[in-house]
Amino acid sequence: MFKAVRVIGIGDDGCLGLSSRAYNATVDCQVLVGGERQLAFFPDHPGRKVILKKNLKEVLKDVQELSAQYNVAVLASGDPLFYGIGSLVVRAVGAEHVDIIPAPSSIQQAFARIAKPSADAKIISVHGRTIEGLVTKLQKTPKAALFTDSENSPQRVAQLLSKFDDKDWQCWVCENLGSADERVRSFSIEDLTNCDDISPLNVMILERPKTWQAPASFPFHSEDDFAKRMPRKGLITKTEVRTLSLAKLQIRPKDVVWDIGTASGSVAIEAAKLCPEGYVHAVECDERSLAFCEENLVEHKVDNVRLCHGLAPEALKDLSDPDAIFIGGTKGSMLETLSYCFERLKPGGRLLVNAVTLDNVVSARNSFEQLGLLPDMVLLQVSRGVPLAGKYIKYEAMNPIHMFSITKQGADHDNG
Repeated sequence: MFKAVRVIGIGDDGCLGLSSRAYNATVDCQVLVGGERQLAFFPDHPGRKVILKKNLKEVLKDVQELSAQYNVAVLASGDPLFYGIGSLVVRAVGAEHVDIIPAPSSIQQAFARIAKPSADAKIISVHGRTIEGLVTKLQKTPKAALFTDSENSPQRVAQLLSKFDDKDWQCWVCENLGSADERVRSFSIEDLTNCDDISPLNVMILERPKTWQAPASFPFHSEDDFAKRMPRKGLITKTEVRTLSLAKLQIRPKDVVWDIGTASGSVAIEAAKLCPEGYVHAVECDERSLAFCEENLVEHKVDNVRLCHGLAPEALKDLSDPDAIFIGGTKGSMLETLSYCFERLKPGGRLLVNAVTLDNVVSARNSFEQLGLLPDMVLLQVSRGVPLAGKYIKYEAMNPIHMFSITKQGADHDNG
């Protein structure tokens, strides 16, 4: 016995690929909902047909209302709960009124066609979504399968990977799976970049060589790994300071992060790797530093950092509300910047101010006090071993860093 709403997975082979249960679920329906391509598989069905295009909200409302009087079948590609409409129908109608009848997903079919296991693959959709951050998401991934579309096509994915010099992939593009026009082809990134005859109905699979090794789970790059302006020892947060700063910020995978006074972008880049599903706004008032930062983004294969040229707090007005804020420089506007940042910080969010000069230390301390905030304070002093003449080693002290950190009261944490 079926429920009033049946969400039925169907492939490009149409009714021929349906199980008897899936087909029978359509027989006594008075309403069929689906895309034009899917509805075309049922030319003789006597029920009302509702075409699903870009009118998703309206159609879901129709399904909810019609299901009070009629049996409704919603046709979906493959597995309706795998990046499909199934969860939206359940949310609209209620799980107690919905049967989900899946077919093999296009991802399953694609891996079957190339005879490779899918259990170790990362599944990513750029279908109807932003492609921003894809390179960052793939950094630690040995194998991936991508849902693409006509805009974020396999060619565009290949062009993006080429831009960030992440080209050591074997690619397969599986087109029109299950249909008479099915085609599966293997490409290098270079070849795929210039291919111009790929169907918009496709799944893209990427696999790295067996000799590939994933990067460390926690970012830890030397400042020598970054291009930077070179007054004195370079405008860059030193490795030890950067590591502790990232730990203080407690960045989560989907966070939005502000890096104010980003300079060479080392903190922004390392933060971006910790939030591959989110992004980082890197704010800098010096155009020369931004040029170095942009170079470092490509070198470190990070594409979820958004560069912003301007001076805080004015440059922050149009940015998304942050989950974490790193303040490395304010050009003398500490109180205004700190006040604005703390106001915009999401509840439970973390904020860190790093100060080197005594002037900035005093300014940061006074600013927190004027705002009625009591931060955690840490004085970080690091010395590195450097060689002397002969076989001797001495310690050379780096500038001490005063770290002021606080968590905004909210659902996740209390101030601290």
